[in-house]
Amino acid sequence: MRIVVDDLSGPEIAAFLDAHVREMRAVTPLESKHALDLDGLRQPGVTFWSVLDGEAIVGCGAIARLAPGHAEVKAMRTAPEYKRGGVASRLLRHIIAESTRMGLVRLSLETGAGAFFRPARRLYEKFGFTYCAPFGDYRPDPESVFMTRTL
Repeated sequence: MRIVVDDLSGPEIAAFLDAHVREMRAVTPLESKHALDLDGLRQPGVTFWSVLDGEAIVGCGAIARLAPGHAEVKAMRTAPEYKRGGVASRLLRHIIAESTRMGLVRLSLETGAGAFFRPARRLYEKFGFTYCAPFGDYRPDPESVFMTRTL
């Protein structure tokens, strides 16, 4: 497996992200859905990575810069057939290392509060993220939890 910066131009990543947005819409009320679509991930200040197994996309993740030294982890997804296989851990380790290399000092994230998101919360906890108040433009939401980590 390898992790590459992705320019989001290929049809494969578009389909992979479409599946992510559809899944988030299915498990999260629309007013609480914060997943970025393809256009949102193409904005300046976003760095996006794909995890490839051969040529197949098996995972993805991004950071969106919020302020000097601070970015938000976005678009973390693992292909269903690769879940619990270490893809997310490998990618999050990469995102943390690259964020540190870029000079960031803090990463934050929003994820769901429900049972569906429990594995994601455990992953972030394992990598040193702690629960925090809403950051950036977020507001308190019973469907969301917020986490942060100093780099």
